[in-house]
Amino acid sequence: MAFDFKKEFKELYAPGSKPAIVDVPPMNFIAVRGQGDPNIPGGEYETAVGLLYAVAYTLKMSPKSGYRIEGFFDYVVPPLEGFWWMEGMKGVDYSRKDLFRWISALRLPDFVREEDVAWAVQEATRKKKKDFSRVEFMTYVEGLCVQCLHVGPYEDEPVTVELMHQYASSQGYMIDLSDARHHHEIYLSDPRKTAPARLKTIIRHPVKEK
Repeated sequence: MAFDFKKEFKELYAPGSKPAIVDVPPMNFIAVRGQGDPNIPGGEYETAVGLLYAVAYTLKMSPKSGYRIEGFFDYVVPPLEGFWWMEGMKGVDYSRKDLFRWISALRLPDFVREEDVAWAVQEATRKKKKDFSRVEFMTYVEGLCVQCLHVGPYEDEPVTVELMHQYASSQGYMIDLSDARHHHEIYLSDPRKTAPARLKTIIRHPVKEK
């Protein structure tokens, strides 16, 4: 059976509907950086997601390509994640999506190295006759965070975020958003197939002790 991150790391991928404090270990990702409104059809964000999945499945299917990754085992591609921020602002303003800066990302198994990602980018480019050079290997050190499952439209996230911040404060923590620690979302639902009211999104904010 393929290794499934969501099942093996439930504290990170299956949080409850009430906020909790979690210590997130360093993780490796494939990532594409961009800016602007993610809801524009055929826009930069949609393009970035397509690039990520093509490279992700090139890595997953690498044994069939004859490429050997040391320590490889079969796995389920983890859910899409996003790191979001706006220049000069702590947090995000959902009414100004045009100001978004973002990193769209897919987690990698620990056995995937930077050189393996470089191979997958070249292989995807060769097979699909398309430029995948925007896809990069990224290590993200997140550390101590408050997180919560948000159910509903993305535009309603501020309500959940406020509950998270109140909980963190009650536990002796303060929010620590910065140039290196961003508003983080993990998408458990496909918005193309799920009604907005039923979308499930993990929201994670970095914290530090008061």
